[in-house]
Amino acid sequence: MIVAELERALLARYPETDAESWDHVGLSVGNPAAEITGVACALDATETNVRRAQEAGANVLLTHHPIYIKAPEAFCPSDSARPQCSAALYEAARCGVSIISLHTNLDRSHEARVCLSELLGATPVSSLEHVDDPEATGLGALATLNDPCTLRDLATRAATAFGSDPRVWGEVDRPCRTVAILGGSLGEFGELAIAAGADVVVTGEAGYHVAQDLALRGLPVILLGHDRSEEPFVDILMNSAVDAGVDPRHAIKILNPCQWWTVTKGENL
Repeated sequence: MIVAELERALLARYPETDAESWDHVGLSVGNPAAEITGVACALDATETNVRRAQEAGANVLLTHHPIYIKAPEAFCPSDSARPQCSAALYEAARCGVSIISLHTNLDRSHEARVCLSELLGATPVSSLEHVDDPEATGLGALATLNDPCTLRDLATRAATAFGSDPRVWGEVDRPCRTVAILGGSLGEFGELAIAAGADVVVTGEAGYHVAQDLALRGLPVILLGHDRSEEPFVDILMNSAVDAGVDPRHAIKILNPCQWWTVTKGENL
């Protein structure tokens, strides 16, 4: 299998038309005609992950987050004066590692919706974008907890499922049954969660004023951390690569490092 064939299969499964207009999905760097020796799957396309892919014998790095939204002015070795994507692109080109990303097109997939819901012990009903059309692809998930619980218990469940130390807004004993889930950044989706009748929204990150406003309006918010909320998507990338024809023996998972820590949880846990 060559790089172009893998990209084509992945974009057939997660169409570019499902990606946001500002997004950058598909192949960012590399030779489309290169024979694939292995595929390393990771959340982020960093310089370190490029090297880890190469060290593992993989010449394709398949990521969720794109290496850039707007291309840097130059591709150069690591330099604190330049964005990290500059060095990552330089290293990928130097090492012969192709980078393919599936971002908001994967976010809109049924697989992402099911993945996030099941981690919380919930059954997905629809996306948050299209609550009246359960079959439509769309960002986020509206789901029903299989075992309704309090906000405290749901936050504990989320902490375990996502390996996170979440920040929670809302009354601890608030009953939760209908949950809105969105990996990454909440943005304006809190309004959609309220309109859909959600009891709580679970997401990666949200601004202080957004979380405060939603909680005061009766919608508790559980913030997992952007990376922790989307780390499960790496398994979707792995499965997608194998389904596309990559030998499972040559599909490698790169775990996301601990990039931040809290005083109560400690470093690198």
